[in-house]
Amino acid sequence: MTITAKLCLASASPRRLELLSSIGVVVETRPVDIDESLRHGETPSEYVARLARGKALAGACLSTLPVLGADTVVVHQGRVLGKPQNREHAREMLTALSGTSHEVLTAVALSGPVGLLERCVTTRVCMREIQEREIAAYWATGEPEDKAGGYAIQGLAAIFVERIEGSHSAVVGLPLFETAELLQRQGVPLWTAMS
Repeated sequence: MTITAKLCLASASPRRLELLSSIGVVVETRPVDIDESLRHGETPSEYVARLARGKALAGACLSTLPVLGADTVVVHQGRVLGKPQNREHAREMLTALSGTSHEVLTAVALSGPVGLLERCVTTRVCMREIQEREIAAYWATGEPEDKAGGYAIQGLAAIFVERIEGSHSAVVGLPLFETAELLQRQGVPLWTAMS
């Protein structure tokens, strides 16, 4: 028996797809391409919320299902750290994060029958001191290449994280507690694939 998708994910992120699957949401993926440039004067929370909203609205043009858009940024000392451009850029970011705390902001926007619903979740991540040799070895794994801030908390970089204050799933890419609330308000069933 085929289970019909109940949600459109406006992203190609395997992490977001896995997180939605973990709560039994049946998803179709329709990645969208929007301008992700940081605008002059835009705060990190305004930036991440705009991207999530833009993805949800762009996806709504491609699907009749409710559409979820999300975006995650790492913010260190007020500066947005994107995906590393190369090895040296990753080294600079991880060196800056080493032995300090930073914020991870994940915004979720869900377009559906009750309009556009949005949430933004902030989690504080405290990193231990990371040695230069560890940074080099971590880069060599390939894991940090497409990750905001140059690390994946759900992967090998978990050993760098001393503690977090907030939502672990939000740091991975989707705050499940808040996302589930938005999905229920839009009438998207949870646990479908599990029954």
